Amino acid sequence: MDDVSPRVSVVIPALNEERNIAHVLATLPDDVYEVVLVDGGSADDTVAVARSVLPSIRVIRQPGRGKGDALVAGMDACQGDAIVLIDGDGSTDGREIPRFVSALVEGADLAKGSRFLDGGGSADLSPMRHVGAVFFCALVNLLFRTSYSDLCYGFNAGWKRSFETVSLDCDGFEVETVLGIRAARRGLRVVEVPSYEQPRLHGRSNLRPFRDGLRVLRAIVRERFRPYDRPEQPPAPSHAYQASPLRGSLSWLHAPEGRCPHR
Repeated sequence: MDDVSPRVSVVIPALNEERNIAHVLATLPDDVYEVVLVDGGSADDTVAVARSVLPSIRVIRQPGRGKGDALVAGMDACQGDAIVLIDGDGSTDGREIPRFVSALVEGADLAKGSRFLDGGGSADLSPMRHVGAVFFCALVNLLFRTSYSDLCYGFNAGWKRSFETVSLDCDGFEVETVLGIRAARRGLRVVEVPSYEQPRLHGRSNLRPFRDGLRVLRAIVRERFRPYDRPEQPPAPSHAYQASPLRGSLSWLHAPEGRCPHR
């Protein structure tokens, strides 16, 4: 294959985000291959606003409930080579997408956003959420011998085949934690990318710190005792992208130096 940029699919789960979705779509690079909006049964005009801003957007009705369920449905529908997962509330900045894609092109199987690396940060972490994020990250690092700096953040990217290897099957906000754990156990090459989390633009978050924190904890325990057939080697990157530089408008932002929690 020619030395070209990968086709990038962007998945956005959304539930009653009519006041936020236009801003989210406006931050996306012009040359993404497709945008998949997974609507969780919004009672407002989220879908109509999205279509008015981006007529080419693909809208999928979420089959079940919860963020994890929405992401799985969106990824199943993607037709691109690489998939980027962002949030529909404005907290993740689509202008950072080239950093994540660059990490994939340079050899990563999965690029995980981190608010705790140099160049990252958050304007939305309450004290309770901050303590929870640090605790769960430390627990996973201890149990699974990883060295993540951030685990419960919604900005992530990976090759489509990498997400298929991880095989996510969780419904709620524990999805990012399960993604990190299974990527490690499957031997995927994971690179953390500095990212800045913005506060939600409008409306109330669907996240409930105590309830969803318990879901994350249960997921960690479940994954600790889940049997895995670890492959002898992680899946090899596609030859076309193994060492190819990004081209087109994605190339204007080079990936900053990140950290590779596992090889």
